[in-house]
Amino acid sequence: MPSKQFSPIQVAVLGFALSLMSLAPPASAQSADQDWSQTLTAAAGQTVFFNAWGGDERINAYIAWAGDRVKEDHGVTVRHVKLSDTAEAVNRVRLEKQAGKTSKGSIDLLWINGENFAAMKAGELLFGPWAEQVPAFGKVDVVGKPTTVLDFQTPTEGLEAPWGMAQFNVIVDDENAPDFPTDLGALIEWSAVNPGRFTYPQPPNFLGTTFLKQAALALSSHQDALYEPVEAADFERVTESLWAFLDALHPNLWQRGRNFPASGPAAQQLLSDGETAATLSFFPLEGPALVTADTLNAATVVKGFDGGSIGNTHFVAIPFNSSASAGAQVFANFLMTPEAQIRKQSLDAWGDATVLNEASLSDAQRAALLDATNGLSVSIGPVLPEPHPSWTDALEAAWTQRYGS
Repeated sequence: MPSKQFSPIQVAVLGFALSLMSLAPPASAQSADQDWSQTLTAAAGQTVFFNAWGGDERINAYIAWAGDRVKEDHGVTVRHVKLSDTAEAVNRVRLEKQAGKTSKGSIDLLWINGENFAAMKAGELLFGPWAEQVPAFGKVDVVGKPTTVLDFQTPTEGLEAPWGMAQFNVIVDDENAPDFPTDLGALIEWSAVNPGRFTYPQPPNFLGTTFLKQAALALSSHQDALYEPVEAADFERVTESLWAFLDALHPNLWQRGRNFPASGPAAQQLLSDGETAATLSFFPLEGPALVTADTLNAATVVKGFDGGSIGNTHFVAIPFNSSASAGAQVFANFLMTPEAQIRKQSLDAWGDATVLNEASLSDAQRAALLDATNGLSVSIGPVLPEPHPSWTDALEAAWTQRYGS
């Protein structure tokens, strides 16, 4: 059969079409762009009820700013529902599922991580996967910051989007307590010499619970068990040294360990007022941010713990029955953008470290990120992975039984 002959015009048209195809993005990229365009269209006019811890006014102000930006750019209204305990919101979603409420749920987006994420994932209470498909996720540092996709040993699998990095630390008034120890075993002796000058928030506040986990990791000779689901035998064996440490420490804490501050800000106020010499934080830049805000004195320093400090990522997730899943994705996407991450890391805003891969940013964005911290970089030593999420509830319950009022 003779081959088909093309006219010069046909050859030119075919060549032009092939050149356009070579310039066009792959079909998968086109599909992703189309999907995101559809999400933006669906999100316009939606109201997102964002359930998030409301115990810190600086964080509340940041959330309000981010909501204003998303309203301005995309017509999405964000309502911050301020929580004192994220578990309350998790239980609400669980009860809605049990009642058969598969749509029009009361929560559209939830600030979450750890045991709460593990419980929602296991209970099939989450929308998605979606987080790794939104545009801003492409700049997240999943290699250098592996906890952006591994939440307390639980793979996120696109069910939650990272928006901040955390590492446990202690903020110290170095002028009045230059010898404050970073070795937890030495803290008993220091507190005996300086009674009433240290305390920690009462579990289940996340800072208080993390203090228990940090001490368990530092003091136990059975650390490996903390990274597996908790078992009764392991619990007794692993925590024996923890309870001995707390029994010796508590009599020399603020108010002799009979009362504990309810939250991180409450404990910070004790430091600001000079009642204590140190307080705990999950944000290494929080100490400098509080100095910038004149909440703490200029002699304040940030320290890690000997042997490393627990680190994690905090996330936002969408419940399975969200009334505004499109708007929730748009807001979550904005929280991961360079604009939002730079502002969040600012000492004038929050002081929460970025989840982004800085190499993926432009020169101007990297400079802005450095300017956000006044050129300050706080390194507090190695990051210790969070224990398995099942240890959180077990430690909180045991602490309450032993020391709770």
